[in-house]
Amino acid sequence: MSKLDELIKELCPDGVEYKTIGELCDVYTGGEAPDDCIKGSKKTDINKYPVFSNGIGENALYGHSSTYRINKPAVTFSSIGTIGHPEIREAYFTPIIRLKVIIPCDENVLNLRFLKYVLEVVEFSQNKSSLPNINANMLKSISIPLPPIEIQREIVRILDSFTELSAELSAELSAELQARRKQYEYYRDYLLDFEDTSNSIADEVANIEYKGVQYLALEKVCIKKIGTINWNQFNGDKEYIDLSSVSRDSHSITETTTINSENAPSRAKQLILTNDILFGSTRPLLKRYCIIDKSHNEQVCSTGFTVLRADAHYVIPKWIYYNIATENFYKFVEAHQQGASYPAISDSEVKKYIIPVPPIETQEKIVAILDRFDKLANDISEGLPAEIEARKKQYEYYRDMLLSFDEERRSQFVKVEREREPVEVEQ
Repeated sequence: MSKLDELIKELCPDGVEYKTIGELCDVYTGGEAPDDCIKGSKKTDINKYPVFSNGIGENALYGHSSTYRINKPAVTFSSIGTIGHPEIREAYFTPIIRLKVIIPCDENVLNLRFLKYVLEVVEFSQNKSSLPNINANMLKSISIPLPPIEIQREIVRILDSFTELSAELSAELSAELQARRKQYEYYRDYLLDFEDTSNSIADEVANIEYKGVQYLALEKVCIKKIGTINWNQFNGDKEYIDLSSVSRDSHSITETTTINSENAPSRAKQLILTNDILFGSTRPLLKRYCIIDKSHNEQVCSTGFTVLRADAHYVIPKWIYYNIATENFYKFVEAHQQGASYPAISDSEVKKYIIPVPPIETQEKIVAILDRFDKLANDISEGLPAEIEARKKQYEYYRDMLLSFDEERRSQFVKVEREREPVEVEQ
């Protein structure tokens, strides 16, 4: 029998008590940033107290000030727009707008770290508006389990240990993933460099000969006319791909908005087709680019994208896709973008970028190699990214099971814990 099992049988055999956060905690709402707040992660000998917003992770640190509002360890909880994401904060900090601060009235009744873990799994309602939010009264009304303090501490010990192990494994996997992506980027750029073939990886991998190569601008190898939609003449819905629709990590479309003639944004104009390549020409160094699949054929994208449609006489679509992912392309973009606070590069300027254009057969061989590299390095459905996601899901599964205080679910967790315990061998 595990220690947790013993404690539950001894201290609460008839079940766990539930109380509201308002009964157990003081709840504070963030205000304006202090007048002397210095934005950013750097602090000084005077401005040494952190100021937190409702951002997630490192993005929650707004700046530093010479003053503080909260002088006790606390849990912060994002309450407007971004909801949840509880975090432990050490004493002496200031919360600003959109952030709630929760402090147990008595740490011998409610453990701070236990509260943080419970808030990760608790269900709560929120105001239904254009900007989701949860106010102080709503937060205070949330009901949470309150087992005896000894049980809380044991659960915290287990979850802290699990979290630490999970974090270490995720850090190792993330480092490996980054190394693999760097390796992929190196080989991608090398395979697409037709000027340096002194140690040709292409020859070694696929018996590719770097012959018959032309150097042409994108405007030469892309179809010039991209259709636009006239909302005054179109009745119906379209899926709208905005800049934020394209993931900077996976270079795929993560979500779209359904629009029509009544709510279409002014930038929703360009009609796209399967195999078009979208490049985010607004804030271009954010590297938002993707290739359109069949599910988004004949939909609409923002004019914040340059649409590159391959001319089959010269190139296959993926050839353009991989060439605009290279370091050389982004050096070109950085040199030609305009504007400081809101940088952008025009479609015409993007299309002046010159790429190597070998025979179609050579393009297909190289693209096949890069597709395999890309899948291994980036696809969330396999390889290291999937392993990282699996670790996260495993932690969330055991955390939720442990904090449910449902006897059947908890017994499953206790069984898992028991199986992890060392077995004593008779001498």
